[in-house]
Amino acid sequence: MTGEFWSGPVGYTIILVVEIAVLLGVLLGIVAYYTYAERKVLAFAQLRKGPNVVGPFGLLQPIADGLKMFVKETVIPSGANRFVFLAAPMVTLTLALVAWAVIPFDYGVAISNINVGILYLFAISSLGVYGIIMAGWASNSRYAFLGALRSAAQMVSYEVSIGFVLVTVLLCAGSLNLSDIVVAQHRIWFVIPLLPMAVIFFISSLAETNRSPFDLVEGESEIVAGYFVEYSSMTFLLFFMGEYANMVLVSAMAAILFLGGWLPPLGIEPFSGVLAHLWHGAWLLAKTFFVMFLILWVRASFPRFRYDQLMRLGWKVFLPFSLFWLVLVAGVLTAFGWVPVR
Repeated sequence: MTGEFWSGPVGYTIILVVEIAVLLGVLLGIVAYYTYAERKVLAFAQLRKGPNVVGPFGLLQPIADGLKMFVKETVIPSGANRFVFLAAPMVTLTLALVAWAVIPFDYGVAISNINVGILYLFAISSLGVYGIIMAGWASNSRYAFLGALRSAAQMVSYEVSIGFVLVTVLLCAGSLNLSDIVVAQHRIWFVIPLLPMAVIFFISSLAETNRSPFDLVEGESEIVAGYFVEYSSMTFLLFFMGEYANMVLVSAMAAILFLGGWLPPLGIEPFSGVLAHLWHGAWLLAKTFFVMFLILWVRASFPRFRYDQLMRLGWKVFLPFSLFWLVLVAGVLTAFGWVPVR
């Protein structure tokens, strides 16, 4: 009877809810302490100490920041569209979280192991621009609207290059399933044969998530603080968490597409059973954390681009080069008979 209950619709729903709760809890914890890690990394790069007052080594600083935001008043501008103004940050954070439904932590170990996982991720990331446009328009502020338009144009421009990068990876893997893409890298991680595309994906991800050196939406001297200039307290916190959740997501995507996902280097497999799943999950997290660190390293190292430089890089450099590399990879796979068949 117990087995029948858990295999039935009610049991399946309970298991699914528990899986989602655990994943969201871990993810939100990573997002909170990613802000702490960013402040520590930037402090180290600038010969400062960073957070070191709240708790031992400042480890309670993210909790203090969250409590501060929670008790502050949510101010809504008098001329704003109230419903859209409040919905925009919710849309941004929700889209950043639901994308994790298809991220595999081991072969087939995902909340939803669908055959078109990569298309699902691309679709969800494309929808992220709606939260920004809604925020800029609903704020009834010219500064916020200018920031939203600037951000939308930036995100759309670099999605084109990311699309070509994804198609190149799909050609090499022969599948749209993220687990199959990882398994296709058991001999060699795609970062080696597809290194230029990995670099384009990483830089485009910085532009897609509005991170330095492409944080043009936050050009303080020009448009104050971008599309969320009118937001405060919890509504601002939702935008803030959505940005960092997207950074964690693109880092996990980079690990899965180019760094072999959960596959350990040199095929080291000392465990079996449940321990093997934990071993693989630990490697995926380690690779994700490595890409997350690279994002912080870039912020500490490079100044902000001008907007014309940003657009020139996306349309005149990345777009033609990614298209050329896509055709080159397709030609090499066809000429040498390496096209994967599933």
